[in-house]
Amino acid sequence: MQHSFFTLFVLVVIFGSVPVMAQYEAPEDTLPDNVLLEKQWSIGALLHTNGWGLKFTKGHNVTALRQFMWEAEFATYKSSKEVRSINPYFSDSKSYFYGKLNYLWFFRGGVGQQHILNRKPYWGGVQLSWLYFGGVSLAVTKPVYLYIIYFNSGYTDYEVGEERYDPEVHFLDNIYGRGPFLSGFSQLGFHPGAYVKTGLEFEYGSKNRQISALETGAILDISPIPVAIMADNPKQTFFLTLYLSIQFGKRYNK
Repeated sequence: MQHSFFTLFVLVVIFGSVPVMAQYEAPEDTLPDNVLLEKQWSIGALLHTNGWGLKFTKGHNVTALRQFMWEAEFATYKSSKEVRSINPYFSDSKSYFYGKLNYLWFFRGGVGQQHILNRKPYWGGVQLSWLYFGGVSLAVTKPVYLYIIYFNSGYTDYEVGEERYDPEVHFLDNIYGRGPFLSGFSQLGFHPGAYVKTGLEFEYGSKNRQISALETGAILDISPIPVAIMADNPKQTFFLTLYLSIQFGKRYNK
């Protein structure tokens, strides 16, 4: 009789624990590192041939070697014609860029895909991917303000005032220096357009769940409403830049 009760007890424990074991799921961070994870996000900073920027990217797997991605970026832009100048007649004058009409920034938002060309070996190394994006681009301009010299009628004394730069009346001899950066934000200009981007990503991180990567490529912004940056140059519609970015992020399933 005792043997029968012992056998029944063992069977109840075994079969009673099966549903519990079947419902248990291992935490994501205890899974093997080579498990394919479906989603990812990353943040990064970039340098390009005409400035710098910040970016955020998020995506999910379409196949084992292809991800659907969307991104948001902010980038500054300066003309290659900008030359720093200073008024030599005033020792305390501030430097400025002579002929610069507007500061320019780009805000981008788009979608794209990333194709893995060479998956990282299990022992480590570098994963190579090709990516391309396209979407909307908003060019925002802010007028440049300068400190201007006002001489009295006899040119024996002067005062300094702040004005928006006007190439018709402001010259090297009456510009004292750059004005406050915050001046002109009430006169922002908006130039909606589009952008396309393509590049290569080199992911060098040692863990699959953590993204550490370098990215290099080219971005073309198109502004149907031309943008004026420098007084002596024609307004621009196309803005082509080469970039290098570094980014960090995470892969996950939930």
